[in-house]
Amino acid sequence: MRLVMYVLAVALLIIGSALTTDAAKVEDKGLILYFSFDEAKGGTLEDGTGGGNDGEIVDGAKIVKDEVVHGKGSMLFAKPGDSVHVDSFKELEDYTDNSYLFWLNFTDPNSGGWDQIIAKKAPGSDRSPGIWTCNRVPLHIHYRFNPGNAGTHCAGPDGENDTFDTGKWYHIAGIKEGAELKFYVDGKEVVKIAVPKDHAQGAEKLYIGRTGYNAAKFYIDDLYVYDRALSGKEVANVMDGGLLPVEPEDKVATTWGQLKKRRD
Repeated sequence: MRLVMYVLAVALLIIGSALTTDAAKVEDKGLILYFSFDEAKGGTLEDGTGGGNDGEIVDGAKIVKDEVVHGKGSMLFAKPGDSVHVDSFKELEDYTDNSYLFWLNFTDPNSGGWDQIIAKKAPGSDRSPGIWTCNRVPLHIHYRFNPGNAGTHCAGPDGENDTFDTGKWYHIAGIKEGAELKFYVDGKEVVKIAVPKDHAQGAEKLYIGRTGYNAAKFYIDDLYVYDRALSGKEVANVMDGGLLPVEPEDKVATTWGQLKKRRD
């Protein structure tokens, strides 16, 4: 009887393991896009929300395993032409309030031009938002909306005119609510500035890395895009990995250990 029970338990464990091989969805109110950058399949980054809005690696950018904040990998943009494209979808085209959160690690100083990090384009605009390194050496972030090209000028970890270092991970969050942009670094609000309440929107792609501008040089990890404005507390929770699912592998290993103990 004990043998029968053991065999049945093993069979249930195998079935449970098979059911958990797919990555769990990352879900939150208003979360419309999430990339973990843990892996790419055939040149595609899977949308971790389960919404199917996957990213296409157009040129150069690659998953790496040696620079990671959460999970198993990050994505490196090492050359001016490196780029990822996400095709247009309704929530991306329609939002006014929005939040972009991601980990960023610069590998090189600014080139002296406007080097792109992320851009959501709209008809006639590339600032919904547009996120660049400021054309000032060494490193600052220029986070803008149209019409009016409004937002941060050359922001850093402690606000305008402060500088980022290379070789260091920073958590970046741009939270647009109404006619105001709050810019966070490592969970701290460092800039608050007026932006257009009704910014340019419509059917166009989201870009990471190169657009009409060359890509900045950086690693990126855990990109979250919302169609609502997050609170400061929510920014800190996302930064700390509060939305990330427990790895299924850990659950299987625990179950198997408990099963062995019972048998022994």
